[in-house]
Amino acid sequence: MSFWDIVWFIFITWAFVAYLMVMFSIVGDIFRDRDLSGVAKALWCLALVFIPFITALVYIGTRGGGMAERSARASAAQRQQQDAYIREVAGRTTPTDQITQARALFDAGVISQSEYDALKTKALV
Repeated sequence: MSFWDIVWFIFITWAFVAYLMVMFSIVGDIFRDRDLSGVAKALWCLALVFIPFITALVYIGTRGGGMAERSARASAAQRQQQDAYIREVAGRTTPTDQITQARALFDAGVISQSEYDALKTKALV
């Protein structure tokens, strides 16, 4: 094997991986698009299987702009879900924290013994 054979192998491998990334991106976009009917999704997928290179070029040419918008919307929705989850988890307190807070309120005279017992029972349930 010569040096140029190795360079050619690396280039072909890079091109194949890039091609696979484009294909997976297109398939992901096909199933992400809620406006596309099931029949149209099936036809795009069949075309990708039987004439992949031409179909990929046509898909990117005709639906490329919407592809970027759908990807951005999906990313924004995922970010919102992640932020909501982080806020929810950060706001949680453990039963030990709740009992400690109730004890501090009881010691300060803000709540009575029965209220403290009710908070303690609620924290342990």
